[in-house]
Amino acid sequence: MSLTLYGAPLSPFVRKVRLYLLEKGLDYQLEIVSPFAQPAWYRELSPLGRVPALRDGDFSLADSSVICQYLEDKHSELAPLYGRDTNERAQVRWLEKYADYELAPLSTFTVFRNRALKPTMGQPCDEAAVQAALTDKLPQHFNYLEKTLGGAEFFVGERLTMADIAFASQLINMEHGCEQLDAERWPRLAAHYGRMKARESVQAVLPGEQKILAKLSGRA
Repeated sequence: MSLTLYGAPLSPFVRKVRLYLLEKGLDYQLEIVSPFAQPAWYRELSPLGRVPALRDGDFSLADSSVICQYLEDKHSELAPLYGRDTNERAQVRWLEKYADYELAPLSTFTVFRNRALKPTMGQPCDEAAVQAALTDKLPQHFNYLEKTLGGAEFFVGERLTMADIAFASQLINMEHGCEQLDAERWPRLAAHYGRMKARESVQAVLPGEQKILAKLSGRA
């Protein structure tokens, strides 16, 4: 099998697919494509110009969730990451969507973008927007996810799923933006995030991301 993933490592959606591939034990090659300066041919893989895209032999498609669900269908013999029955699969897809559509605009496109990316492009950080995200918007989502997780180790089915991977992928970007979950306010989510960061798959990608951040900020 020849899997090529296209995108930028600091994208939470690219990270989500990379973690999925690592947890599944699927070999792949990462080809860097920036969200901001894409080659013309990339539109053939991703018509909207978004990352990531995937090429599997002669077949290609875009969108992180579509990619992962395609690979899940194709490799159903491997450990399931979308649940074991209809109810679990629905829960996993809901929480993955929740992370991608509710957390991402705040943790990634507000906190991370303003704190980590804009300064590297000579643009001012909109700290007011960051603070609004942190104090007015993200808490309601963390309250919901704290309640949803409850006392379980994972969000769905007592085992790792894409719900956990999607959530952690957004929190990593928030941390890249110098913000972390308040462990006193959301102790279960903070513990969950700590467990996710300790996983071998996450530890395999984080050092590379940190090197990129250091280079962008001029620290390396």
